[in-house]
Amino acid sequence: MRIHWHRRDLRLADNLGVTRTEGTESVVPLFVFDQEVLDHAGAPRVAFMLDALQSLRDAYRERGSDLLIRHGDPRDVVPAVAEKFDAEAVSWCRDYSGLARERDAAVRRELDEIGVAREAVHDAVHHEPGSITTNAGDPYSVFTYFSKKWHDREKREPVDAPSSDDLADVADDEPVPSLGDLGFEEPDAVIPSASTEAARERLESFCEDAIYRYEERRDYPADECTSRLSSHLKFGTIGIREVYDTTDRAHADAPSEGARESVFEFQDQLAWREFYTQVLEANPQVVTENFKEYDNSIAWRDDPEALQAWKDGETGYPIVDAGMRQLREEAFMHNRVRMIVASFLTKDLHIDWREGYDWFREKLVDHDTANDNGGWQWAASTGTDAQPYFRIFNPMTQGERYDPDAEYIKKYVPELRDAGPEIIHSWHEASLTQRRSAAPEYPDPIVDHSERREEAITMFEMARGGE
Repeated sequence: MRIHWHRRDLRLADNLGVTRTEGTESVVPLFVFDQEVLDHAGAPRVAFMLDALQSLRDAYRERGSDLLIRHGDPRDVVPAVAEKFDAEAVSWCRDYSGLARERDAAVRRELDEIGVAREAVHDAVHHEPGSITTNAGDPYSVFTYFSKKWHDREKREPVDAPSSDDLADVADDEPVPSLGDLGFEEPDAVIPSASTEAARERLESFCEDAIYRYEERRDYPADECTSRLSSHLKFGTIGIREVYDTTDRAHADAPSEGARESVFEFQDQLAWREFYTQVLEANPQVVTENFKEYDNSIAWRDDPEALQAWKDGETGYPIVDAGMRQLREEAFMHNRVRMIVASFLTKDLHIDWREGYDWFREKLVDHDTANDNGGWQWAASTGTDAQPYFRIFNPMTQGERYDPDAEYIKKYVPELRDAGPEIIHSWHEASLTQRRSAAPEYPDPIVDHSERREEAITMFEMARGGE
């Protein structure tokens, strides 16, 4: 008998940990609520996870088995469950953060003490960290080179879900807890369904239409031309091999060369996901430290009022405020807008990227340590392959370019719904009279972008050792 410890692989289909080919022992499924992990969680993610767990338990019960639910330190709980069922081995799918690796190493040592084997598999990524390196054998810090090798590598096909015969005949009366049971309040945001079926429906719908416009329209938030699979990939309610295989079929069915290139562009985003995973695995300290070293410390501002205005979507920069309010309402934000709001926080408000990363970690349903950290450090010019410090997003130009009719802005900023795109995209230049006439409830800009841009460049030049 084998225990499979679910963590970020909350599905049965295309799960290499559950359906590995070696051995014939039956599987006892297990999930452990670990307080150390919950201490770093936000209510939207936990709500999504609980829905995914219930869906996973239902799938096991349909097959005559059950998902064991336990609470406590995995170093104690996992070995105890293994001993109870006289298991020969415990399997799990690898995670790559420093916290997860320390936890897994501790569990492995405890299992060794009682003579139970440990089998960890790479399931969340196509190509495990360390398998795509420079010619010198080092991890890549430039995405372009990593991406070329990633695309050239053969991808494994999805694996089937286990049958009833593969699973142990077990039952568990411990319920999936509520948010309140775990000490969380209900999130204000509407949380999407977390089942594998919901993930598949989203993937299939995306691959029927939007994926063929992805390259051209993915940066336009009003178009809804992205997959919204990020939360499902975060919690593994769908497997990466199934996602890639489905997009590969879309590539084969593409009606034109441009459509095929668009599919490739989406697959490139999957490569970005794995690029940041290998960065995190090789450099676990990036969660709290700059990846890129500067001669001097960056002189971030301590400005609680500006930080709060940013969190509340009250900066007076319409595209920034729309993004922050989308985050509040949906626990999600369009990717282009994520870059805009991150640039605004770090380059206009001069606030440390870690403040923004922490807010996203609390509010996003799809928060992923590797991806979010990589994105924030890119925007802050402190990460791998980062935005050069002197290239600073102009939030007004970004809004005009990617939301020309202000459709996205008006959806999330109701104070601007009666204003025309012209005044919305020139809000920073409009007179006080023009602003009050167009949208009396909407705030004035809290900073001057042009001034703050020059100050940001000076701030980074000083960090680089300038005078």
